[in-house]
Amino acid sequence: MKLKLLGILTLIFLASGSFAQSDLELAEYYFNNGEYEKALLYYESIYKTNRTEKVYSNYLNSLIAIGDFDEAEKVVKKKLKDNGNKANVHVDLGELYKKFDRQNDAEEEFGKAIKELLPGRSNVTRLANAFIQLGEYGYAKEAYLKGRRTANDGYEFHYEMANLQGMMGNLDEMVESFMELLLTAPNYIQTVQNSLNRNLNVAENAERGEMLRVKLLQRVQKYPEATIYSELLIWLFLQQKDFASAMVQARALDKRLNENGSRMINLAQLAKSNADYPTAREAYNYVIDKGNFGEYYVTARMELLQVMLDEITARPGYPIDDIVDLETTYELTLDELGMDASTAIIVKELAHIKGFYLGKTDEAIALLYDALEIPGMYSKITAVIKLELGDVLLLTGDIWESSLLYSQVELDFKEDVLGHEAKFRNAKISYYTGDFEWAQSQLDVLKASTSKLISNDAIDLSLLISDNFNMDTTIVPMLMFAQSDLLAYQNRVDEALLKLDSISTMWPGHSLSDDILMLKSDIFYQRGDFAQSAVFLQTIMDLYFTDILADDAVFKLAEINQFVYEDLEQAQLLYKQILDDFPGSLYVVEARKRYRELRGDAIN
Repeated sequence: MKLKLLGILTLIFLASGSFAQSDLELAEYYFNNGEYEKALLYYESIYKTNRTEKVYSNYLNSLIAIGDFDEAEKVVKKKLKDNGNKANVHVDLGELYKKFDRQNDAEEEFGKAIKELLPGRSNVTRLANAFIQLGEYGYAKEAYLKGRRTANDGYEFHYEMANLQGMMGNLDEMVESFMELLLTAPNYIQTVQNSLNRNLNVAENAERGEMLRVKLLQRVQKYPEATIYSELLIWLFLQQKDFASAMVQARALDKRLNENGSRMINLAQLAKSNADYPTAREAYNYVIDKGNFGEYYVTARMELLQVMLDEITARPGYPIDDIVDLETTYELTLDELGMDASTAIIVKELAHIKGFYLGKTDEAIALLYDALEIPGMYSKITAVIKLELGDVLLLTGDIWESSLLYSQVELDFKEDVLGHEAKFRNAKISYYTGDFEWAQSQLDVLKASTSKLISNDAIDLSLLISDNFNMDTTIVPMLMFAQSDLLAYQNRVDEALLKLDSISTMWPGHSLSDDILMLKSDIFYQRGDFAQSAVFLQTIMDLYFTDILADDAVFKLAEINQFVYEDLEQAQLLYKQILDDFPGSLYVVEARKRYRELRGDAIN
């Protein structure tokens, strides 16, 4: 009998637990669906035995939702009486009063919450977060300040205060709090940078950037031993793309910390990628001046040469004497460092200068073949040299040897960007030689390349072929145009121009007409005849404004006006035309940047 009675009692207990669980699920279901009166039918009984925070919160909010102030107040006051840690319950009561327009009572309860706040980081954080959720930022600030005064572990809530000040729009105080935080916890640097980016947007807001710069300089002077402020100052200048100022700070840190130059190398690379060549040169020269036993000496020497090459060729109509001087500098550097696996890229670049800028193709080819014999070279460097050799051989007209080299790289690096680049160059050879169907099939594959540059080039060439090559009509115009393109690549420009004129004469109004004008523009641009280049671009704009090359013509004409004629007003108008008339153009991002620069905006 005793065992039977125990079994019955156990079943009753389990059943009651099951019913209780079922009631709680129903209460939550109705609460989540906004059916607060139905939810209260369950919460009123559940709360008598289950006083978890979730049940309390849902019960209270259900009472508030139906406007039962009296019962809601009783629930909170009862919890206030029973709870040892009363601070957050006072916030609940204050929130209740606030919702029922009893502002004075709410303020009184919020004040009591601060008064009742117990020491301890978790207590302070919990109370401050409760105030923040209500939008009561002033009381949240009081919570942090009291927590700072009563902290038994020395924690000062600088990070929390900084974020709170950001929410309140007190950006000056926010920055000060972050500065204090970094003084004691420099490991927060990445977090601080993210918060400053989010709240100040220093890259685009010059006024806020200046405020941060002044505060950082003050800190650098006040705490010269705290290098974290210099680190943040460098970060600020990099956000603003003020590489010269960043370099001043980076150089000072390099000297103070007796570094190996890696900081300056990174900065120089950033400056170079943003076309700030003078700063890049100065940074690399600083590393070089450390001496030839330095860890980054060879890297600096090699990358400095790249900067010099980019700086010269970026200027339209650069003097040939500059290229000749650069060739000498490359040769002297190679003599000093020697030809080995570490300097193979210098050999490749010197060969490019000789072949493409000075017409010394035989010397270029000999250099590249020598480079391929260097022992211990990385396979990717070998592939890069093969691509360059293929380019120079194509320049001389040795098309099939060039294609063979491209095929070797494509085979060795099928899934790599190098392989995609080789495949594209081989596709272009098929295009040059009139095998348009094969070229198109290869370009279709390359459109999905992970390299955006290769993908865009493949799309452009594919469109050129598909728009102008039709197997049902004569392929002669397209073949002649491809041959002209190859002649232009080989610097046989007079022959190229003659063939282009023949197309226009024999097939007037052909779909290639705008492409012919664009190729002529490119040829005269490379010759340094910018006026004639601009005439062809303007003709495209006048006659083919709805065709695919129109945005290319507008952008290139804007560049000629900006960088050659220095007619900034006309350049600005042309960049704006890209934004207004060609919103889907690939040039939109760069056009917007340059337009805003010319307009005088502070931009990233």
